Amino acid sequence: MSSTIGISNVNRVYTDTDGNQVNALNDVSLDIRPGEFISIIGPSGCGKTTLLRLIAGLDKPQSGTLTIDDTRITDVSPERGYVFQQGSLFPWLTVENNIAYGLKARRVFKQNRDKIGKYISMVGLNGFEKSYPHQISGGMAQRVAIARALINEPKALLLDEPMGALDSFTRADLQDKLLELWKENGITMILVTHDIDEAIYLSDRIVIMTPRPGKISRVIDVDLPRPRHRGGGEFLAMRRSILQFFELAQAEPQPEYVI
Repeated sequence: MSSTIGISNVNRVYTDTDGNQVNALNDVSLDIRPGEFISIIGPSGCGKTTLLRLIAGLDKPQSGTLTIDDTRITDVSPERGYVFQQGSLFPWLTVENNIAYGLKARRVFKQNRDKIGKYISMVGLNGFEKSYPHQISGGMAQRVAIARALINEPKALLLDEPMGALDSFTRADLQDKLLELWKENGITMILVTHDIDEAIYLSDRIVIMTPRPGKISRVIDVDLPRPRHRGGGEFLAMRRSILQFFELAQAEPQPEYVI
């Protein structure tokens, strides 16, 4: 079951190592509908990951609210699965034990152990159950991380550039697997990415953020029919349009002259 996520007037300020105040997010508001696939793009340091961590409950805002199904987000919860950029697998655990880790942490492993095989099959890793992270490819490791998040049957899956370190062919394969899992599970997915093509290929809507302090510059509906073709005319036209919006979002403000 997917969920509605509400982000209302959120501000997040950090103190850096020199004691300076860094305004990471400034008055960010966004409503995410149940079952949507949302991508968040923007320049490095614009607060994309900060926003994702706030939704996950891994961080807290100075002001503003974040809710899931009208319940305020105040801490981490298995109802919001999180996939990190590098997967963060435990190197001493096998594929199946990495996937089972969340069940064991919640102390529900015994009654759910039969699900492990289901999720291994779901991400296409049959035959690698007993393999360790160093014995599998980067793309396979990210599939393990996604299965580990999905086995808790979250209402939302939060993805922090999980395909950023992969080669183009592996990345395309994982994008298709992610779409397949999204359709099969019907959950809300929120992806942070630097890749505009990836955002268009996967998303219902794309959120463009400005440089720090991070604000939402524009939300774009991706109304292309699925399955999408990266080389199609409509796809390329949308890519050009988003690049223009993206460049405007990154542009330095022009000086104001008072005469």
